[in-house]
Amino acid sequence: MDWNKTKTVFIITFLILDLFLAYQFMVKKNQNDLDFITEASVEEQLAQENITYEELPKSVEKKTYLNARSLNFIEEDLTKLKGQKIEFLSDYEIQGVFEEPIPLPSNNTSFRLNQFLKEYIFAGSSYALWHVNKEANVIIFYQKHADKLIYDNTNAMLIVHLNDKNEMVSYEQKLLKDIEKMDDDQEILTPIKALENLFFKDELKPGSKITKVSLGYYTFDLPVSSSQVLVPTWHIIVNEEEHYFVNAFEGQILSKRTN
Repeated sequence: MDWNKTKTVFIITFLILDLFLAYQFMVKKNQNDLDFITEASVEEQLAQENITYEELPKSVEKKTYLNARSLNFIEEDLTKLKGQKIEFLSDYEIQGVFEEPIPLPSNNTSFRLNQFLKEYIFAGSSYALWHVNKEANVIIFYQKHADKLIYDNTNAMLIVHLNDKNEMVSYEQKLLKDIEKMDDDQEILTPIKALENLFFKDELKPGSKITKVSLGYYTFDLPVSSSQVLVPTWHIIVNEEEHYFVNAFEGQILSKRTN
């Protein structure tokens, strides 16, 4: 056995191993440094592009996916509704027509519409005002869960129709029930991280103004049955007209639309 050759092989082997470990250490260190720099400079990059935003939600919440089912309306549940005629459009949707038109309040609109929900709508406190579209003559309410809106879900929506006198005359209603957690709570993306994702995807143009950031839920997949999955979602309004819905777990844009 040639001991000198064996010793040389061991030395070279350990040298290569040391170089490999040093390389791995430097790669990890550089990645950590890059992550830190990126995280620390998001606000600076937005400021450089004159992209402004209101005060962001501060609390770091933990959320989970939710599972829900469409409510099967029962006639007995609707007998207490007053001043209207109810028709079943399907097992999961009803239509109400008011016997007398109800004026849309011009002052304290949100508060008075909340009163309207409690007085005229089945499980009315389950909904919150989303938008009054006077061009289409409709008022859109979204269902909420734990005070968080369920965005853009036709199975969790109340649509009230207006006449040409700005009076409420009828509505269609759907409602989700048995809303339950699917897993343990986990951390969600911070609001600034959601803005960063929009920025790097070139969705935030120079001079943009983020006018609102709020947390709610979005349908994870298109509902194909009475059961569906809801994912925690950041709702970001840009320039008071562009609405972005960003997955609060993974960061991808689930939907984008303009009022």
